[in-house]
Amino acid sequence: MADRNDVVRIVTASSSAQAMEDCRGQVLISGSYGGDYNAWHAAKWGLRGVVLNDAGIGKDRAGVRGLDYLDRIGLPAATADGWTCHIADGDHMLAHGFVSHVNAAARALGCAVGQSVRACAEAMRRGEPVVAELPEIAGGKRFVLHDMPGEPRVICLDAAPMLEPGDAGAIAITGSHAALFRGQPDDVVKPDVHAIVFSDGGVGLDGAGVRRLPELDKRGIPAGAAAAMSAPIGDSRAIHADGVFSHVNATAAALGAHPGQRVADFVALLLARARGSRVP
Repeated sequence: MADRNDVVRIVTASSSAQAMEDCRGQVLISGSYGGDYNAWHAAKWGLRGVVLNDAGIGKDRAGVRGLDYLDRIGLPAATADGWTCHIADGDHMLAHGFVSHVNAAARALGCAVGQSVRACAEAMRRGEPVVAELPEIAGGKRFVLHDMPGEPRVICLDAAPMLEPGDAGAIAITGSHAALFRGQPDDVVKPDVHAIVFSDGGVGLDGAGVRRLPELDKRGIPAGAAAAMSAPIGDSRAIHADGVFSHVNATAAALGAHPGQRVADFVALLLARARGSRVP
C-alpha cells in the first residue's frame, strides 16, 4: 500500500524482505526489526529513507543495529518504538508509530527521536535515492545443531521465512519475531515442525510481537518466544544458547515449557522425550 505523491511516495511493507519493486527510489516503512539483515534487504531498493521497528531494542542493541549499517552507505534510517505501533505492520507503524532512534543520515534531513513515523517519513522524502554497494552482513544463515537418527533435528534459522519443506519434524530456532504480518494469519511457518522458537520482538503494543504463538496452537505446534533482552533478535544460535522464554503457547506449556525457562533446556527436554528418556 502506498501514500501517492507526484514526486516521492511513502510505501509500506510488512517486512523488508517482502518489499517490492514499487518501493525503489521511494521512502519505505518496513515492519521488520531494525537489524542488519533487514537493513540490507531494504537498502537493495535504492531508497531515499527507511523506517524499521526497534523490536524493544533488546540485547546488544540488536533491534536498532541496522541504523549504523545504513549510515555506512549514507541511507537515512530510523526505528519506530515498538510500544507505539505494531511490529510486522508497516501501515500501523505509519499511522500510529513514534520514532525511537535515527541515524546520522536521517538527522541531516530533519528526522528526530520523538517524531511521528509519518513526520519522519515526510522528512525523508527530501533526500535523494541511495544506490550503493552493500557491505556484507553476518546474519541470514542456517545452521544444524543436532542431527541424530531417530531424533528431531535441531536447526537454527536467522529468519523464519528460511524454513523449507524438508524442515518438517525439526525443532526450529529462528531469529525472527513471533508477530503476524499485518496482524493476519499467514503461512511463514509452512512445514509441520516438531517445535519452533522465536524472539518476542520486545512484545510491543497489543502484544504484537508474540501473536503468532496461539496461531500455531491451532496446528498443534509447540512454540515459544525468547525475551529480546535475553538474546539478540536475528541471531538464532544466540537465542538457542542464551534465550529465556517470555511467552509460550498452550501446546508448548503442555510439554513443560514456561516463561523463565531457558530455550536450550526446553530443546533438551524435547529431545529427551523423543528418545524415550525419563523426563523429570
